[in-house]
Amino acid sequence: MRTILLLILLAVSAPIVAQSEDEKQLRAIYDMALTNGKAYDWLNHLSNQIGGRLSGSVQAQQAVDYTKGQLDSLGLDRVWLQPVMVPKWVRGTPEFAYIETKPGLTTNVPICALGGSVATPEGGVKAKVVEVQGIEDLEKLGREKIEGNIVFYNRPMDPKLISTFASYSGCVDQRYSGAAEAGKYGAAGVIVRSMTLRLDDYPHTGSMAYGDTPVANRVPAAAISTQGAELLSTTLKLNPDIKFYFKQSCKQFDDVESFNVIGEIRGTTHPNEIMVIGGHLDSWDLGDGSHDDGAGCVQSMDVLRLLKETGYKPKRTLRVVLFMNEENGLRGGNKYAEVARNKNEKHVFALESDAGGFTPRGFSFDCSEENLAQVQSWKGLFEPYLIHMFVKGYSGADIGPLKHEGLVLAGLRPDSQRYFDHHHAENDTFEHVNKRELELGTATMASLVYLMDKYGTIPDTKIKG
Repeated sequence: MRTILLLILLAVSAPIVAQSEDEKQLRAIYDMALTNGKAYDWLNHLSNQIGGRLSGSVQAQQAVDYTKGQLDSLGLDRVWLQPVMVPKWVRGTPEFAYIETKPGLTTNVPICALGGSVATPEGGVKAKVVEVQGIEDLEKLGREKIEGNIVFYNRPMDPKLISTFASYSGCVDQRYSGAAEAGKYGAAGVIVRSMTLRLDDYPHTGSMAYGDTPVANRVPAAAISTQGAELLSTTLKLNPDIKFYFKQSCKQFDDVESFNVIGEIRGTTHPNEIMVIGGHLDSWDLGDGSHDDGAGCVQSMDVLRLLKETGYKPKRTLRVVLFMNEENGLRGGNKYAEVARNKNEKHVFALESDAGGFTPRGFSFDCSEENLAQVQSWKGLFEPYLIHMFVKGYSGADIGPLKHEGLVLAGLRPDSQRYFDHHHAENDTFEHVNKRELELGTATMASLVYLMDKYGTIPDTKIKG
């Protein structure tokens, strides 16, 4: 009888001991991040000493050199650069635009060229404006009403959606494909309402593509600030015969060599099982890319340092990857996945931070129901830090190419309400990143990595068996 009671007590106490150890480790991680974090200092250098890191630029290479140097200083088992060819698009001289209500009577409005756009003719483009709410409106209007005119895409982000990323997804097609589609109807150019819920004078750039449109038939495309869009739309209602003028001198060059920056701590018991933590090192050129995605890069770097400094010895190989060219090509993410496949590397988990350095709320997971259930069983460990969201959903663009059956993909989910105030705009700058929020995000990422490494993922073969 005593033996049975002893076995029952051991069975009941084992989870309590394990839970206590996990609580202690998470507490150590958060304490270290909030009192001795390095992410904010690293971001300060990336943002204020280097600045915007457009793919293929001198600043992008400076960021590669700087982050490799910092990873070298952490005493990791290995740090290296992974070559990748990336596009080189240059904005050129500042863009200029105005609304002309009658000859000689103009009002300047803020615009910026969309990434990948062709330039206007040297003298710019001036034409009447056709306002639409989306690509689907083009077919209704037809070539007769579009040819020779500037198409103005003015569908705003939906303010009713609590997730601003869902709101963004609902209208970003007009930015990405708007010029290619309008060009089919003979448009002279394209102006797109900036992807933000805020009314301000900052135009927001972002990637666009022409598809298989011949170079000679490509039309220039620019984003207009939300206040500029409101003014243009109102003015059009008062006078449909107004004209819009814009000029931009951007240019696409041949691809150039760049690098993914990689560092790793080799696992002690399962070194061939790889867990990736990453963000993208490139950014757009209007601001300094602090939220998108300098924050994700420095958080990923500090995850490895925090685990190392708190004395944790990972079972699996932990690898930080700073991806190049997420913004206008995803070349870095695709190259990393290609090399991993060629080397037959076994990736079991990947975590990406690419939603800004705001207060963390939790994670979204692209994984099996069994792995999601395991993660959700850890919710109690995160509750003291106000982390509550463990849901199925999108993980991240750069880790997406790694996806295979059984792999657990995760994305850090900070509060999203302010993210698109800064996304791809001139005000994505260091002063808008809160040090404590950034550090909380780092600690939250490190905590998930610790738990995933300690307990492992549930293999697909085990699920099916």
